[in-house]
Amino acid sequence: MTRVLVTGTSTGLGLGALGDLLDAGAQVVAHVRREEQLYEVRRALGTPLPGVVGDLADQAEVHRVAEQVADLGGVDAVIHNAGTMDERLVLPVNVVAPYLLTALISAERHVYLSSSMHRGARLNTDRLTGLDWTGARPTASYSDSKLLVTALAAAVGRLRPGTWANAVDPGWVPTRMGGAGAPDDLEAGHRTQAWLALGQDPRTRVTAYWHHMRAGQPDRRAADAEFQDRLLAALERATGTELV
Repeated sequence: MTRVLVTGTSTGLGLGALGDLLDAGAQVVAHVRREEQLYEVRRALGTPLPGVVGDLADQAEVHRVAEQVADLGGVDAVIHNAGTMDERLVLPVNVVAPYLLTALISAERHVYLSSSMHRGARLNTDRLTGLDWTGARPTASYSDSKLLVTALAAAVGRLRPGTWANAVDPGWVPTRMGGAGAPDDLEAGHRTQAWLALGQDPRTRVTAYWHHMRAGQPDRRAADAEFQDRLLAALERATGTELV
C-alpha cells in the first residue's frame, strides 16, 4: 500500500490532499508545525493517522522531521505542500525545506508546490548571490521562491533516474494564504497533488509542471539545466547536504 508524507497539513491544500489520499486507500503521514495541530488534523479527518512535527523554517527541525519519517518506516511519496508568503521565510520554507526533505527521505515520487507567480520572479538566475537561505532577513520574493522550487522539481527528475518529480500550480485558491475570496478550485488543487503522489495513473509517471491535472510549460528558466545546477550547488552550500 502506498504511503505518502504530506507537509503543511493543518489546513487548506495539505489537509485536502490527506483526505483525498485516505479516500484512495493510501496510508498517509501528516506533517504539522506544532504538536497540537496534529490532534486537530486527526479530528478533522476522523482517523488516528500518524504524524511528524517540525518547523520547516529551521533546518535542524527539517532533519528531525526526516528522522521521524524514517522511524515510521519511510514513505513512497512526498507532497511538499507547506509554504509561506512571508518574505523573510520564503526561502527556508518554500525552497530549502523541500530540498532537504528530498535529500533526506528516499521516495519514488516527489510533488512540489509551485505557483503561476513563479513567472514573475526577478532574481538573478546567473548568480544566485546575496540570498539568505536561513530566513534571517528577506532577500527574495514569493515569486522568486516558486521559480526556485519549480527548478528544483525539474532538477530532481533530471538527476534521479526512476524518481518522478512534479511541480503543481494549484491556482489562486481559497486557503489561509490565498484568502477566502480566491476564485480558483481548491479541490482541483489538492486532488492533483494526491493523484501525482499515488502514481497509479501512467500519465503521472513523468517529471512535469501541472495545473488541475493537466501538464503545461513552466517558465523557461525553470527548465534551464545550468540554472538548476547552480541552484543545487547553492542549496548544498547552504545546508551542507548533497542532493544526489
